[in-house]
Amino acid sequence: MQQRILAAALATALASAAQAAAPTTALTAAPTATTPPTLAACDGPHETVLARTQGFDARALWLDGGRATWPGVQAGGIFKLYYAAAAGISAAQGASVSGADGALALSVSESALPARFKYAGDGVVLAVAQSDRARLPSLLSRQLVLVQENPDGTVRDATGLQLPGALDALYAAAEDAHDLGATVGKAGTSFKLWAPTAQRVSVCLFDTGSSKPKSITSMRADAKTGIWSANLRGNLSGAYYKYIVDVVAPRTGLVRNAVTDPYAVSLTADSARSYIADLADPRLAPAGWGKDAPPATVKAQPDMSIYELHVRDFSINDLSVSAANRGKYTAFREAGSNGMKHLAMLAKAGMTDVHLLPVYDLGSVPEKGCVAPVVHGAPDSDQQQRVVGENAQKDCYNWGYDPWHFNAPEGSYSTDASDGGRRIIELREMVMALHQAGLRVGTDVVYNHTYRGGQHERSVLDRIVPGYYHRLNLKGDIEQSTCCFNTATENRMMAKLMIDSAELWTKHYHIDSFRFDLMGHQPRAAMEALQARVNKAAGRHVHLIGEGWNFGEVADGARFVQASQLSLNGSGIGTFSDRGRDAVRGGGAGDSGLQMIAQQGFVNGLVYDANAGAGLRPVADLMRAADMVRVGLAGSLRTYRMQTYTGATQELQSIVYGGNQPAGYASEPGEVVNYVENHDNQTLYDINAFKLPLATTSADRARVQVLAAAINAFSQGVAYYHAGQEILRSKSLDRNSFESGDWFNRLDWTYQDNYFGVGLPPAADNGKDYALIQPLLANQGLKPTPTDIAFARDAFRDLLRIRAGSTLFRMRSAEDVRQRLHFLNTGPQQVATVVAARLDGAGYAGAGFRTVAYFINVDKVEQTIVAPSEIGRAYRLHPVQAARDAGDKRAAEARFDATSGRFTIPARTAVVFVE
Repeated sequence: MQQRILAAALATALASAAQAAAPTTALTAAPTATTPPTLAACDGPHETVLARTQGFDARALWLDGGRATWPGVQAGGIFKLYYAAAAGISAAQGASVSGADGALALSVSESALPARFKYAGDGVVLAVAQSDRARLPSLLSRQLVLVQENPDGTVRDATGLQLPGALDALYAAAEDAHDLGATVGKAGTSFKLWAPTAQRVSVCLFDTGSSKPKSITSMRADAKTGIWSANLRGNLSGAYYKYIVDVVAPRTGLVRNAVTDPYAVSLTADSARSYIADLADPRLAPAGWGKDAPPATVKAQPDMSIYELHVRDFSINDLSVSAANRGKYTAFREAGSNGMKHLAMLAKAGMTDVHLLPVYDLGSVPEKGCVAPVVHGAPDSDQQQRVVGENAQKDCYNWGYDPWHFNAPEGSYSTDASDGGRRIIELREMVMALHQAGLRVGTDVVYNHTYRGGQHERSVLDRIVPGYYHRLNLKGDIEQSTCCFNTATENRMMAKLMIDSAELWTKHYHIDSFRFDLMGHQPRAAMEALQARVNKAAGRHVHLIGEGWNFGEVADGARFVQASQLSLNGSGIGTFSDRGRDAVRGGGAGDSGLQMIAQQGFVNGLVYDANAGAGLRPVADLMRAADMVRVGLAGSLRTYRMQTYTGATQELQSIVYGGNQPAGYASEPGEVVNYVENHDNQTLYDINAFKLPLATTSADRARVQVLAAAINAFSQGVAYYHAGQEILRSKSLDRNSFESGDWFNRLDWTYQDNYFGVGLPPAADNGKDYALIQPLLANQGLKPTPTDIAFARDAFRDLLRIRAGSTLFRMRSAEDVRQRLHFLNTGPQQVATVVAARLDGAGYAGAGFRTVAYFINVDKVEQTIVAPSEIGRAYRLHPVQAARDAGDKRAAEARFDATSGRFTIPARTAVVFVE
């Protein structure tokens, strides 16, 4: 591959590159503390400390290009801003400042904090003198220490400063740059890196991913944008590069960092070097790429039925895939494999999208030499998890929520991770194969955090502009509420990186939709700007959904208007709803111990089939859960009105969820994503192993799985399913399989096994519950038979057909839902185990029927309800459920008496009638 990408003139271009370099200058005429790096630095350590610093917390924040605030500090004494190019400032309390090159006097300002920084709270606001403001850009490349001095000049307090406010104000023009990274053009190859605080930047060139460095070239800085650039002669496609950045790292000192490009479009193995490529180069396009287009199955966001799938999970266990392609992008090319046949079946039935767990370059999987541990043991043994745990950092598995380079494909999914071009081609082949199978392609993106921060070797952003790209607390430490190193998309250039990245995936990889991990940690404004950009890139609407959870340092709008559930209404961007999810499954996502057992849900026995640990619960608890299921069925729409179990008729936004939240939060149905299972937490089958009574047969366990899927399929909004939900997927009760290896994440496309009882799941996230887990795994009665798996698969297929066959299950607007969805069997006299509704189709485009009525009986026994409003209707069983190949034969036992409006629904069955 590499030889095909390298142009014939590459050797000549590399030889002349150094001669074409632009001379080095600083951002201003201010002197630099460093000398130019030599060629040896290109293959040197990731960090060389040129001058070590005392190190300071960053308790003060720049507000703009001339003002700063110091929270918790009051006016008094003298305030000075000390600077030092070699980062040698010492400012011990009670002593005089030493090691500085100079200082600026700051005055106390009476100005208010900008809205962006209100979270900082009360403190003194300080201003740089007007006459000194022009000096600030050059000073930002040095160590800066803000000091409050006593009248005698000794230090009362000292702190570093957080830079984003100043950098965003001074270098706002950088936001308009369209060619950051390496760009191949007719005049040569350019390199551009935003590094406004750097003292010196150079670019190293390598002709392969493993060869010695060919050249090192000094780069020139632009004072207006803070962008460093170099232009080299020749088309350098297929070569590799990295940067040498001399910069002050606040708690380390003046460092020389060898670092890859945050805008890299590909990399060599293990991300050691960035790859030069023009993504429009036909040599990187598989045959037919220019004509590739998604199937036209989605006209509006509620049309989406999404299948969440991990690239490696899909094929690593599929023996019908060629050995070399298992676990790789290329597995999707094998249309005759069991896995691809399964996806094609789902697409034919009505699944519209595959959403891939992250496929960008991730930091936790070795791309060369990863191991495949040998695992075995009894169903309840701890041997399996011990082996998996011992190999977690060196095996080939991780979910991928650990971004290293946002714009580059992950190399471990490529057949040759060392070839930067191969992963580009193969990812595109995967997208084409899915499109050809009738499925649009979405991908999970994680712009809310990075894998590492600070001076860590696998940190990129922080080693180029320290303290800018990540969200900091009031000490200057990186916030980690998302699990990792939180990014600050409220800052201009981090938002730009996110938006530019999404545009790249849309334009160059034909991605049709995005799922944003922990989207509530991003500003709504940034997400709306991203929506506009990807729409323009695609020439059509690109669908955006994400996790709108409200937590952490940004909760309740503490720093900005969030892209969260309660703040996105009216945006058209969809968020996952926990309303229906929790009601269906029971309890909450974080439950553990006996709580998992006691908190049954609507489908797994709440009140009507209590397990041994649930205790006696009032029927009102079941009716309350049924109401919350109805909330989900109505798309969690704010203004939809329904009768609750108390007899009152209320808008959904007036019904309380979770103690203090509105049950209805969306303005339109496309703003809600309905699900009962995804990669996080236990699979539905596994949580039901805890919640269903132990005596529940395996056949009934399969039925419960289908009931939950039916609720999802019939809900207004986007339908979202975890891969394997339809074949009773188990992860052996693992609540967090992100690095549990292939063993606990397997899928069986031969439908013989669901992998329940393959050992105790990893102790790190499950060990505290081993006393509950171990006897369940040892109980072979909880394991489904191939017949159970086939039943669930076929019944799920029929649910997809039913949803796809009528727009009444995917209405376009809240007004449509208000007018056409009518719940039956509500109020205090309801049969609490049956959820029922009528959908009016008269005059509605794509309805397919004049009327649709659906019934979900979760009870162990047949139930009858009487709906006077339905008297005289000519209902018949839905053609899909009446067909000879219907997956659930029991649905045919359902009956309707038109003279009385009486419906009889078999036990644990979802039934659809039409007229």
